[in-house]
Amino acid sequence: MDVSIIIPIFNEADSVRPLHDRLTRVLPQLPSATEIVYVDDGSNDGSAQRLDEIAAADRRVTVVHFRRNYGQTAAMQAGLEQARGRVLVTLDGDLQNDPDDIPAMLEAIDQGADLVHGWRKDRHDTWLTRKLPSLIANRLISRVTGLPIHDLGCTLKAIRSEVADELDLYGEMHRFIPVLAHARGARCQEMVVTHHARQYGTSKYGLSRTTRVVLDLITVKFLIDYMDRPMKLLGRLALAALGISGLSGLGVVAMKLAGGIDMTGNPLLLLTVFMGIVSLQFMGLGLLGEMNTRLYYQRSNRRPFAIRSVTQSAALPATVHRAA
Repeated sequence: MDVSIIIPIFNEADSVRPLHDRLTRVLPQLPSATEIVYVDDGSNDGSAQRLDEIAAADRRVTVVHFRRNYGQTAAMQAGLEQARGRVLVTLDGDLQNDPDDIPAMLEAIDQGADLVHGWRKDRHDTWLTRKLPSLIANRLISRVTGLPIHDLGCTLKAIRSEVADELDLYGEMHRFIPVLAHARGARCQEMVVTHHARQYGTSKYGLSRTTRVVLDLITVKFLIDYMDRPMKLLGRLALAALGISGLSGLGVVAMKLAGGIDMTGNPLLLLTVFMGIVSLQFMGLGLLGEMNTRLYYQRSNRRPFAIRSVTQSAALPATVHRAA
């Protein structure tokens, strides 16, 4: 089993060396073919120089330097693209994740899991600004996505490379990796991991990220349920608007015929016209979405499904293929 350990770094100069020392103590317990990929996310505190010094002294280390700070999701995506292992492990660079948990995660992968994500059950963070928002967010995300999970914010994960290759991360999507993988049929497993209090520097997280997480949750929900069939959502909205327009139109006719009411400027008439236009717009957006989905799968060579394995029959020669 080839393993790549991916670590995004942003202004963690004091943590880089202790983190690498902890990793090197764990490496003898891991497969011999193990690499460490550090992604410097535009640090300006000397982290980049220390990472280069580590890479010069340890041939197992790869360092990716961003031109500027792009955020943890971009750093995670870059690390996943650079990694060459069959199994990819991600963890934070602030010493709060414990590398000693990696062997147990790899064992779970070896036993059949596609993704193992950590659960910081005994979390050493402030209650009001970290634990409480995380608790609310995790319960909301679990309820909306249908994936029972306690700690989506834990960076410590192990994932098979073929599953990671199907993920396109942007925004704050790195925290939704288990949700996106589960939606593609991956076998996900949660594991209690050790969590340490921050020793150096200050946290890059805060209440300001809550809004972005909620917006990304809406995006994830749409991608999971309607990515390959946008008309399922927009068509329903179009029919609902058309129904409202039809009912209000009947009311307009009834008022005109039964009461002889002048409908000029009548709110019900305006509602009829407005909802009719809205219905046409939703229907048009649905058709455009269907065409964009078709083009997306054609141009990207992706498929709206994921194959775990194939047991090939011997009924036809291996060289026989269907005509394109």
